[in-house]
Order: sequence, then C-alpha cells, then structure tokens
Amino acid sequence: MPPKNVRTTEAQVVEKSWVSPHLVRLVLAAPGGGPLSELPGNEFADAYVKVVLPPRGVTLPWPYDAAELRETLPPEQWPVMRTYTIRSFDGVHLTLDFVVHGDEGIAGPWARDVEPFGEGSLVQLRGPGGAYSPDLDADHHLLVGDASALPAIAVALERLPSGASADVVVEVEDAADEIELPTLASATVRWVHAACSSLPPGEEIVAVVRSLRLPGSGDDDEGATAASGLDVHAFVHGEAGWVKELRSHLRFERGVPRERLSISGYWRRGVDDEQWRESKREWNAQVEATELAATGG
Repeated sequence: MPPKNVRTTEAQVVEKSWVSPHLVRLVLAAPGGGPLSELPGNEFADAYVKVVLPPRGVTLPWPYDAAELRETLPPEQWPVMRTYTIRSFDGVHLTLDFVVHGDEGIAGPWARDVEPFGEGSLVQLRGPGGAYSPDLDADHHLLVGDASALPAIAVALERLPSGASADVVVEVEDAADEIELPTLASATVRWVHAACSSLPPGEEIVAVVRSLRLPGSGDDDEGATAASGLDVHAFVHGEAGWVKELRSHLRFERGVPRERLSISGYWRRGVDDEQWRESKREWNAQVEATELAATGG
C-alpha cells in the first residue's frame, strides 16, 4: 500500500451491467453521482487505476486513510489494491470491466455483488497510470491478451483508423465470453477458450500466436518479421507464464524489436496481487537477464 498522504480519488459505483457471463462492467462517478473532476485524464490505451477495497467480510469506516489503517488494524483487515484498465473516462464517468470467477479473489466477488449507490459502492482510486497506445503509423498491429487485458485491447482497436491491419488473439473462459470488439481497422480476431482447451493453462494462446502469419513473413514465419522491413507494433499482456514465453518468441523468433513490443504480466497464476507486485521486479529482472544472455549482451 502506498505511504500516507498519497493522493486518492473517492468514487462510487453508479451503474452496473454484465458484458458477458464472466465480465461485469461498473461505472463510477464522484460520491453521489457527480463528475470525477479530481481524477486526472490519461491518453494511453492501457490507462489504469488502482481500486482500493476492503478485504472480503471487512467493513471499514468511510472515508479512511489506508496507510493509517495499516498502523491500527491487523494485516487481515488492511485495504488492498487491485489494478484495472480504464475502459472509458469522460471526466464524469469512469468505466471499468472486472473479470469474475465465482468467489475467487477480492475484486471479482466485490464487483459481482456490489449494487449502484448501495452498501460497499464507495471506493478509493489511485492513478491513473499507463504506457501503451497503438502507433497509428505501424504497418501492422498484434494484440494478444487474456480477459484481464481485454479492456486495453478493446480501446486499442477503437483507436485504429480505417486501413490499419491487426491480428488479435484473446483468451476467455468459453464462447459465451466473446464480446464485440468494434474497430475501423481490418482486424482478424481469434478467440481461445480456456475451459475447452485440452492443453495446460496458457499453452493454447501461445500456440495460436505462433501459428500466425504476420505480414511480410512469406512461407516461413520464423524470424521473418523484422527481415521483411514491415513495422509490427505489438501489445501482449496477461498471465505472466505464457507472456514470458511469447516475449521470447516475438523477440527472437519473429524479430520484433524490443521498443516495438509492449509486453507484461498483469497477473501470475498461483499468487495474489500483493504477492505478484512484490515479486514482479525480480521476475522482470530474470526476463531481462535471459534476453541479454540470448543476445550476447
């Protein structure tokens, strides 16, 4: 949790709808429904906020200072932060999409159960942050992610102009979780259904990306992307295990330059968000070391 006096924005859930069986959309505004004027804007396609929530079954006084509560409450009652991509923000309403898998986690069950203006609908926000937007001058776009990255992929596709081309690979639970992804671009969308796959988790989305014939690759995909002279701008985000494998594939087999690749693990199987934040820097360092060894750097 950030130190004391870190600026937060108070918000309240004012609208709720189900986008798919495992994706619930919440619209937040200032408490009472007014404009979120204190929340700064952000131009990135993967702009995100950190939502501060109480642990399940814990009721905290409102408003509260999360850092102060860490000094007075036992750890199991400390507020937690969960990171979510901004689906849209117009200065008044902030729209966030939450993946829900039953009672798993904290934010998913909260989003499933919360009602607009009801109990538990008041939250704190930190941010926004972000780093990626599609380069509209790129020859081709590659967008890959699981349900956690679906909002960022949707925003990126909405920004692509007519005449742009893109390959999109998204892993969701099953066919019922496929959603519309409007775009003016010429985009081929491939859905991977995790619940129906006979492969270990993550392996099918990797296999689908490996099978893609990116522009300029000719008869042999491997290593031909960079040699073709075509500029591919890639966004790959999701579970850290398969993201790491695809990073190596795109960098060294496809030849996508590091600076044209936005790739990161949003989460890691088997650990919660706090544990992943604590270990992510070390994980990134290991990935960097592996790349340096592969390139002889």
